Amino acid sequence: MKGRKQKILKEKTWSQKNRTESEGYVGGQTFLWITENNPIDLDQRGYGMLEFILSPSNLNTAYLRVRRNKGAGGVDKMKVESLKDYLAQNKDELITAILGGKFRPNPVLRVEIPKDSGQKRQLGIPTVVDRVFQQAIAQVLTPLYEPQFSDHSYGFRPRRNAHQALEKCRRYITEGYKYAVDIDLEKFFDKVNHSKLIEVLSRTIKDGRVISLIHKYLTAGVQIGASFEASEMGVPQGGPLSPLLGNIMLNELDKELESRGHKFVRFADDMIILCKSQRSAERVMSSTIRYIEDRLFLRVNMDKSQTAPISKVKYLGYSFYKKKGEGRLRIHPKSVSRMKARLKELTSRSNGWGDERRKQELRQYIVGWVNYYKLADMKSLLEEVDKWYRRRLRTVIWKQWKRIKTKLKNLIKLGVEKSKAWEWANTRKGYWRISKSFILSTTITTDRLKKAGFLFMSDHYQKVRLQNLRNRPVPNGTQGGVRGR
Repeated sequence: MKGRKQKILKEKTWSQKNRTESEGYVGGQTFLWITENNPIDLDQRGYGMLEFILSPSNLNTAYLRVRRNKGAGGVDKMKVESLKDYLAQNKDELITAILGGKFRPNPVLRVEIPKDSGQKRQLGIPTVVDRVFQQAIAQVLTPLYEPQFSDHSYGFRPRRNAHQALEKCRRYITEGYKYAVDIDLEKFFDKVNHSKLIEVLSRTIKDGRVISLIHKYLTAGVQIGASFEASEMGVPQGGPLSPLLGNIMLNELDKELESRGHKFVRFADDMIILCKSQRSAERVMSSTIRYIEDRLFLRVNMDKSQTAPISKVKYLGYSFYKKKGEGRLRIHPKSVSRMKARLKELTSRSNGWGDERRKQELRQYIVGWVNYYKLADMKSLLEEVDKWYRRRLRTVIWKQWKRIKTKLKNLIKLGVEKSKAWEWANTRKGYWRISKSFILSTTITTDRLKKAGFLFMSDHYQKVRLQNLRNRPVPNGTQGGVRGR
């Protein structure tokens, strides 16, 4: 029976090889089988899950997703741009190997990226070929597991995001939950127990070949420089399948917390449980840690885990407070410090950037940062940050003028009387000190900086809040609006 399925798949592949591009895949022929206008439901044809994963439409979608996401090459150094040609020549061999259980994924390439804490986060980059098949698996498993996932889970899920998680936290705080249990899972993606994960997967996935293929990806190993390291545990971050497997594993914890009636929010491995008293928070923390370590075989970082009032915790870069009984959001001080450090890098006087690149880099960072933190009450904060930010810009501009002649010419052009301009052009004061002087504050003004193309954080924040006001649904025919924050 198994050989008959492979024969049918092979015949289907060959029967479509000679079709023209216009007869098959609109928008350009891919390396895979050409999709039909009316795709066959493989389940109705009696195929198993693995055949559905390797179906033409699913693999085409996976290939296009990997190509769109781009990304670095893996251990074979193949780039995404070379993927189409490679798979055009090797697709039959790869698919046959997977169906026959002989396929062996390549090790992932270990790279390190800096974390907010100053430590390094380890990523495992699969080859582009392995990314296609991981993506194909994820596309089939996601709709299968989505109905099983908790409403309290928001990370790496369709139509769910960090803002929704934060809004749920805010609602719980409004309801009177004043204490938080902040549990930090120690290197979660590196410490996932393979046996436990396979057990959880086997409850839903009945095609043993799919379980075997996933297990091969889990145990493919890691390439660190010139040395190979076996992967006896963990789900390497960096592949399309890793976030889904992480959610499947931690859904066990979600279901346990739901059965206990707890109010909690989870975004990937970042979780917070809300309680009404310090005593209950301590009790919840103790019992939850026991479940995580004894039942899921994961490790909790006790140095970073805590129970604390909601105003003392940091969650997804935010912190919380109450005003007139309403839960509110503000930016955590550590997030503010990192933001200012990044602005300092982007306004460095010695990075050799031209004005256009500096404006582009600043605009990109400011737009992204404000869009993420737009839920916070931060109008006054951003106005203060902008004052400091404008001073740094004046420092950069003053240094760019360099020569006395250039300073004199530009100050006169900006409306300074000649004798005064000569005096300031010859000053020996340092760049940072002169940037706060009356002469630069009244010449390199905020309006002139805006006209030159510099974006300020408070301006973009007001724009985003106004957009939210306009887009907010109007309840029961009354005029909608956003309360000032």
